[in-house]
Amino acid sequence: MTGIVFSDLGQASAFMALDWVQEALRNSLGFSPFPATLNLRPRAKEDAQVWEKIQEELQGVEIPPSSAGFCRARLYRIEIHGPADRPGDTIKGAVLLPDVSGYPKDKIEIVAPVRIKDAFRVQDGDSLTLEFVH
Repeated sequence: MTGIVFSDLGQASAFMALDWVQEALRNSLGFSPFPATLNLRPRAKEDAQVWEKIQEELQGVEIPPSSAGFCRARLYRIEIHGPADRPGDTIKGAVLLPDVSGYPKDKIEIVAPVRIKDAFRVQDGDSLTLEFVH
């Protein structure tokens, strides 16, 4: 599926900086994630349908909260493919889906071992392709 990069409120960086979050992601993914997420929105209706199907059909990896006051989350392993002008560039990462009421259905938060915007030289409005892996 393809998504469009967009900026959000920046709240994920505080969550991603928590020691227990870093440890849980490191244990689940095998890498230390950059302490922020990259936000994507499905590019087209077909991409949104792919994202919905992924959530229905793939269990993902559950990340339980460390204590009260935090939510559960699911991780879906992905390969992130760079923009069309750099087709060979790929980064392993994951979609982080928080289990919170009212979470936007069209918001896809990506974690990776690097800052994705820098690695792919993308900005808001650019597109990236995600390949979900089991």
